[in-house]
Amino acid sequence: MSEILVLYYSRHGATAELARFIARGVEEVAGMQARLRTVPPVSPVTAAVEDSIPADGPPYATVDDLRDCAALALGSPTRFGNMAAALKHFLDGTGELWQRGALVGKAAAVFTSTASLHGGQEATLLSMMLPLLHHGMVLVGLPYSERELLTTTTGGTPYGASHVAGADGARGVSDEERRLCRALGRRLARIAAALERADTGD
Repeated sequence: MSEILVLYYSRHGATAELARFIARGVEEVAGMQARLRTVPPVSPVTAAVEDSIPADGPPYATVDDLRDCAALALGSPTRFGNMAAALKHFLDGTGELWQRGALVGKAAAVFTSTASLHGGQEATLLSMMLPLLHHGMVLVGLPYSERELLTTTTGGTPYGASHVAGADGARGVSDEERRLCRALGRRLARIAAALERADTGD
C-alpha cells in the first residue's frame, strides 16, 4: 500500500474534518491509504515544547512522514489570506528535503477552511502551493468536471477543497464540500499512483 500524507493544522476542528473526508477519498482508490498527521501550535511568546503525542487527534507530523509519502494533501485554516503560522513553521523546517530533492515529482493538493465566503480561501490555497512548487511537487486541483464546483454556495474551488465555517465556526461541512473533499482525495491518489507507475516503468 502506498501512503498519502494528509497533513493539516486545525484550531477549531473544521480543517480536521476536511482532512478526514479527503482521507476517505484517498482510500477509495485501490492500493492507497491515507496517513493523517497534524502539527502543534506555535507559541506567541517563545518556542514552547509540546508533548510528542497530542492529547487527541492524529500524531504530530515528522519530516520523515513527508519524505516517505507517495503524495501530500496539505490543509490549513485561513489567516488573513495565508496559511496558519503552525503549518508554515513545519514547512520552514523541510530545507533538508528540498536540498535532497526528496519531494520532487510527488503529487500534492491543498485545502482550507474560512469563516466567511470571501475570507481569503483562494489566496490561502495559493500560499500553500508556493513551498510545494519549490519542492518540485506536482500540484493537483479540482477540475470543473466535478459538478459541485458549479453549484456550490458554500466552499469549493478549482485550487483545492474548501469550507465556509461561518463567523462563529458553527456551520458544518456541507454535502457539496464533503463530495469535493472526497473527489480531491481520489484525484490525488489516482495521480500519485500514475506517477509511481511511470517512475517504475510499469
